[in-house]
Amino acid sequence: MRNVLIALAAVGALSACASRPEPTPTPDAPSQPSQPSQPSGPTPGSVEDFRVSVGDRVFFGYDRFDLTPEARQVLERQAAWLRQYPNVRLLVAGNADERGTREYNLALGARRAAAARDYLVSLGVPAARLETVSYGKERPLDPRSNEEAWSVNRNAHSNIVSGTTS
Repeated sequence: MRNVLIALAAVGALSACASRPEPTPTPDAPSQPSQPSQPSGPTPGSVEDFRVSVGDRVFFGYDRFDLTPEARQVLERQAAWLRQYPNVRLLVAGNADERGTREYNLALGARRAAAARDYLVSLGVPAARLETVSYGKERPLDPRSNEEAWSVNRNAHSNIVSGTTS
């Protein structure tokens, strides 16, 4: 008798775990409401949205502060994003690679930041929403001393300082 009870309990436990496939809706049967899909990617209007969807950095050639076509494209996306979120304020930071004196690189970083800011203003972003700073060679993205590192360290970085959704 005891073995029969154990067998019945096992069968009951296994049948409770069995899954039943979802019925396929027929054309005349009411359909179940679909569950809303979870949004993927960054929250619109967030710092992460700006960084991932738009781009927060433009790059410059050696000893240059003129905007490349690629830099202009990034800044055009930034301007469009900033028009969509009119409360956002940016700090545009100019950076240089490690070559050259501290004073020279601070001046070069200032010209790079100004070039990015001026282009954003020419695209309709109010100048009052934009500030600039130069870090010269003091804040490298890549600390190595080679051409690959130097090329990424020559940049203007647009930092959101206020006005985002998160």
